[in-house]
Amino acid sequence: MAIKIEKKITGYNVVKPEDKVAAAPVTAAAPKEAPTAEVIQMHESVERPETLVGSTFKIKSPLFEHALYVTINDIVLNAGTKYEQRRPFEIFINSKNMDHFQWIVALTRILSAVFRKGGDVAFIVEELKAVFDPRGGYFKAGGIYMPSIVAEIGGVIEQHMKNIGLIHDPEMDEATRKLIAEKRAAYEALGAKKNSEVSATAAAPGEAASSETLTFPAGSMMCDKCNTKALVLMDNCQTCLNCGYSKCG
Repeated sequence: MAIKIEKKITGYNVVKPEDKVAAAPVTAAAPKEAPTAEVIQMHESVERPETLVGSTFKIKSPLFEHALYVTINDIVLNAGTKYEQRRPFEIFINSKNMDHFQWIVALTRILSAVFRKGGDVAFIVEELKAVFDPRGGYFKAGGIYMPSIVAEIGGVIEQHMKNIGLIHDPEMDEATRKLIAEKRAAYEALGAKKNSEVSATAAAPGEAASSETLTFPAGSMMCDKCNTKALVLMDNCQTCLNCGYSKCG
């Protein structure tokens, strides 16, 4: 087929067959990359949705006449994807007791601001649990020592973070679990006779009520590591039946 050239030829180039084969992949359209979704991280610019999910905890302390109700609401980030996660977004503390209204409101606003700031917010747990009441602390159900009501609020936040997977308890190895079970069985067997003699004697109403809150053997001492009355003495070695701490190493 003849092609008529109407313009002046200023240059030319010979195209070989192999050049056409090499140029073919270049001219082919490259496949489009699959779109990737943006992973949303918690930060202070995230807007509050209309509905939040959360949990409410009850705190009954001998330092307060009325109970405290702590509500922690979470925001669900990246819902429906493999990056979905729940993060604390706000906290509310309510009570009939109005004596401490000011510091409770201040605490809830500061904690909510820390939650919305994003990043690693688990540090707030240790900060709150390290607050001590000058009047002295108290033991909650289970024999766990609380140095103050603020510390128990920190414990509630810690439990909530564990529930949503933000904090994980260190796994106790099988050897430690077995040692704790053996120590507890031996301690209870050793004190079975003494406990039966004590149960034969009528106990005071106040003592009976306090013993119901304990989940570890009677006579247990407070552990310096987990602040729980679960430390027992066996074979001249003190071992905690709650966390496995032992003064013998």
